[in-house]
Amino acid sequence: MPHQALRCRLIDALYDSPSTHVFDPRRPTNQARSDFDLDPDPAFMNGIPVNMPVRQAAVLVPIVLRDDPTILLTQRASNMPSHAGQIAFPGGKIEPDDRDARAAALRETSEEVGLERDFIETIGYLDNYRTGTNFNVVPVVALVTPGFNLKIDTREVALAFEVPLQFLMQDSNHQLHKREVKGRERTYYAMPYQDHYIWGATAGMIRNLYERLNRA
Repeated sequence: MPHQALRCRLIDALYDSPSTHVFDPRRPTNQARSDFDLDPDPAFMNGIPVNMPVRQAAVLVPIVLRDDPTILLTQRASNMPSHAGQIAFPGGKIEPDDRDARAAALRETSEEVGLERDFIETIGYLDNYRTGTNFNVVPVVALVTPGFNLKIDTREVALAFEVPLQFLMQDSNHQLHKREVKGRERTYYAMPYQDHYIWGATAGMIRNLYERLNRA
């Protein structure tokens, strides 16, 4: 798809400001996404903690404008206290000094992989995504101009790599996997690519991007 056509399609598909909706298992319908979307059983939903404060986070969904566009992903370092070794978007907690979710996503991206803001054009926002670890994540979608040089902070990130956007936007590559978590069987999206196992929240947000692009 030509880059300008992709930009226009994204603008049509995305929110122009962060959604105010946060996933809540007590509601019969939700206008936010979550790790629990594929496990709607009431007995399961009743086990989700709702009184804990939801922690706010933001990630960048960086679409690199190569001849065949890609999405830039990271693999978290193996010594991280949570989600060690997992595939993720660059991002993290929204800090008090961050002006908003966009600022947090850009700051974290710079800190984690050294992608400078001069190469980044933020386009819009996906639906908020609540993780099983009680984060409400704001996904900020951006177009990235090639020519950047990454500087990876190895304390947080083991590596950064790119996956073709076309691969991630094919429904046939969105697999449903299951695993037991705290005595409950969980269903989640997985998008294995080469040696990388993309799953969980990252795959869920990619699925949300796919759905929004295909109904825009």
